[in-house]
Amino acid sequence: MLLDQINGPQDLKALTTAQLVQLAGEIRQFLIEKLSVTGGHLAPNLGVVELTLAMHYLFNSPDDKFIFDVGHQSYVHKILTGRKDRFDTLRKYKGLCGFVKRSESEHDVWEAGHSSTSLSAAMGMALARDLKGESNRVVAVIGDGALTGGMALEALNHIGHEKKDLIVVLNDNEMSIAPNVGALHHYLGKIRTDRHYHKAKDELQQLLNKIPAIGGKLAKTAERFKDSLKYLLVSGILFEQFGFTYLGPVDGHDIEQVLDIMRQADAMPGPVLVHVLTVKGKGYSPAEADSFKWHGITPYKIESGQVVKAVGPPVYTDVFGDMLIELADKDNRIVAVTPAMPGGSGLLKFAEKYPNRMIDVGIAEQHAATMSAALAIEGLKPVFAVYSTFLQRAYDQVVHDICRQNLNVVFAIDRAGFVGPDGETHHGVYDISFLRHIPNLVIMMPKDENELRRMLKTAVDYCDGPIAVRYPRIAGLGVEMDANPQSLPIGEWETVRDGDSGVILAIGPMLQVAEEAAELLKREGLNVQIVNARFIKPLDEQMLLSLASEGKQMIVLEEGSELGGFGSSVLEFYSLKGIYGLPVRIIGVPDVFVEHGTIKEQRQEIGLTAERVATEFKTMLPRRIKRVTGQQ
Repeated sequence: MLLDQINGPQDLKALTTAQLVQLAGEIRQFLIEKLSVTGGHLAPNLGVVELTLAMHYLFNSPDDKFIFDVGHQSYVHKILTGRKDRFDTLRKYKGLCGFVKRSESEHDVWEAGHSSTSLSAAMGMALARDLKGESNRVVAVIGDGALTGGMALEALNHIGHEKKDLIVVLNDNEMSIAPNVGALHHYLGKIRTDRHYHKAKDELQQLLNKIPAIGGKLAKTAERFKDSLKYLLVSGILFEQFGFTYLGPVDGHDIEQVLDIMRQADAMPGPVLVHVLTVKGKGYSPAEADSFKWHGITPYKIESGQVVKAVGPPVYTDVFGDMLIELADKDNRIVAVTPAMPGGSGLLKFAEKYPNRMIDVGIAEQHAATMSAALAIEGLKPVFAVYSTFLQRAYDQVVHDICRQNLNVVFAIDRAGFVGPDGETHHGVYDISFLRHIPNLVIMMPKDENELRRMLKTAVDYCDGPIAVRYPRIAGLGVEMDANPQSLPIGEWETVRDGDSGVILAIGPMLQVAEEAAELLKREGLNVQIVNARFIKPLDEQMLLSLASEGKQMIVLEEGSELGGFGSSVLEFYSLKGIYGLPVRIIGVPDVFVEHGTIKEQRQEIGLTAERVATEFKTMLPRRIKRVTGQQ
């Protein structure tokens, strides 16, 4: 096999075009086999095999900089840069990362797990190259979905203004994770299907080249005529108006065409946009037929394409989606809003039943937030369904447009807490810290899937401003569901276990960890009270004051940042009330980025375990006794 001979990009240089075609087939088979065991982003990588081969064949990484937007399409790049022997560890704890990772290889020059960052990074590297007097190439690969992100358009504008030498490869497969939406998507559709412009442009250039050099005025007239032809034949030459030389579109699976167009791009001064048409999932029929499902896939059977799924209770995302339909059946104010994640956010069934009340804005979290604010002003009840890690991108809009105006927007914050194999770029461990200090906002987290249903009912009924429900990327507990869920009293916590030895305040899935810790402590004669602190904001002040009056030692347990998180709010409350000396300890996510693995491994790495909670609880006891007795 040719692939066995490829240990680095330099091994590609001596191959013929026919051998590159053979190698592309071998790489596809390699990915299909390896990901059937590990899972991962199969469809995006099957779509960029020839493109990645062409880049490494023509250019010289790592001197030439390859910047992959998001990075989930970088598996072929990893294979070609000496990491194919590690693919059995893909997305596993301490194994190969599912995204570009600078610590893995010198060939990984930029990291991202969120979209629309590559063009800004490319511009920065091009500027740095020129300031240092170097001559390396800078090549950014961005998908048509990521191109809809506002940050990408900001970068296009700046690149076109500065006229720096760099290549932008537009990997156009008509998909991001879900089918793309928006005017830019439709514009690209016109380019995909219009072959006449490119042929006419070339023929006109050949004609102009035959005209003798008779001086400025005629030459300028000819150029203006050539530019005018663009507008006659293609609706809106957007990229050229941005200041790019546009090349394409080209079949991204024809290696000769891709090599030829990349050579053309390399020979041109200034910014060049190469438009490459690819098929997401290319070479594996199940992935080609359903690229949404196969964008990020769990282990599967190669022959049938059947996904290996665990049997058990529904995941929180599906509970959210089903409950939102139940609520929408009774309340026509409800509108679902998502930034290109209708499937990931559990809204596909909602979209099918209520297509006019389902708004997918594309990869545009900021726009989604501000648009939701306007929907609320007009009397609707927008439910903004978004992953915790992507809500970070709309922080200013949450503060300025929603909370400042105290608007009735519901935030359905999915993937709150650790997310497992997607790792540090996708963990939802910071939203408590960046949300809880914003005035007017209520924040909740359920202990189980039935309480999630009650919280969604609470959120829709709430009319005093913005309200957020955060929930994890795990299966529920299999609890019995209320047939007619009722709203919860805002700010009221729930004692789920009585005890006189101390108390654990826990939120979300940490309640189960607290229960396990309490059982360990019970074996040693310690009876611990457990509180479901389901309202992160507002706090249950009455309960906190009661616990303080009893002098109970306290552990606050959260799968979120210890800095500025829920535990911090408890300490702040006691400080503001002038209550000092209480033994309170926070156990959460420390000041580190936790890498990929299983959620269980991630919790174990930082000590979010029952064993650690029980140990910490016992170490607090002697200090509590000394305070009470006055001993030194």
